[in-house]
Amino acid sequence: MLAIAVLPASLMITFGRMTHRPRAGWVLLMVMVALFLLGLVVCDRAEMAYPEQLAGLHIVGGNMEGKEVRFGVGESVFTAIVTSNTSTGSYNSMHDSFQPLGVLPPLVFMLLGEVVFGGLGAGVYSIVMVALVGVFLGGLMVGRTPEYLGKKISFAETRWIALYALLTPMVVLLLTGITVLTKAGVAGLVTNSGPRGFTEILFAYASCMANNGQVMAGLNVNSVFYNVATIIAMLAGRYGLAALALALAGRFAAQRRLPITAGTLPSDSPTFGVLVFGTILLVGALCFFPALALGPIVEFFQR
Repeated sequence: MLAIAVLPASLMITFGRMTHRPRAGWVLLMVMVALFLLGLVVCDRAEMAYPEQLAGLHIVGGNMEGKEVRFGVGESVFTAIVTSNTSTGSYNSMHDSFQPLGVLPPLVFMLLGEVVFGGLGAGVYSIVMVALVGVFLGGLMVGRTPEYLGKKISFAETRWIALYALLTPMVVLLLTGITVLTKAGVAGLVTNSGPRGFTEILFAYASCMANNGQVMAGLNVNSVFYNVATIIAMLAGRYGLAALALALAGRFAAQRRLPITAGTLPSDSPTFGVLVFGTILLVGALCFFPALALGPIVEFFQR
């Protein structure tokens, strides 16, 4: 677990040194840590709560269904949060047995593009892309052409950033919508139905897009329909996002670095970190909150 998280997280320090702005890398790393802790707290509180259906049995230790006794709730939750952020696809407990709000953080982290740490370098360009969105929003608020690390974000760069931000919701939500409306898609729900079944489908496509096989394991995807649909999500996640990030990097590399002026938005301040943190939450809510409301959130209120 330590190696899975520390190795990709250290790339933010590398990013700061490569751009000659070490503090800028540390600010983005602190945003990652804050998001990680938020997800960890939410998931842990959800799983440590006594399952309502077992409340009368006076069972202690939280929701142990689907978890190994040697790990318990704490280590199972920790592993779920780490692996859902780092593209590993491994787990030591059954996520299908998690409570609705326990499933929510791993699902959200994958939908956000694993901006926390990330695996194989994906966390670097994911958090940088979100930072660019934040810089663009900040530029709109102060009425200046946005700049980041001495590079100007013009109309052409903004277009690449928008395509990157919209690719995951376009692919995951479109495939989820098609799946729930077709017989072949619904036929895969052999364990759960209703909001839980919807979460299963959304979780599967989010994992194919951003992760490496992390599943709730209550969905039978051994069919032509799911084989084709999940391949589409995997191709978009492996190559589409990387291609957009590289195209944008090429445009920035071709620019001359602009000097820092009094009007330049500092990229290494706590204020900028708060801006990036808020941008992640805002963009995630605008893209995925309706889908999450149909899945784990409505399931939580139904219990």
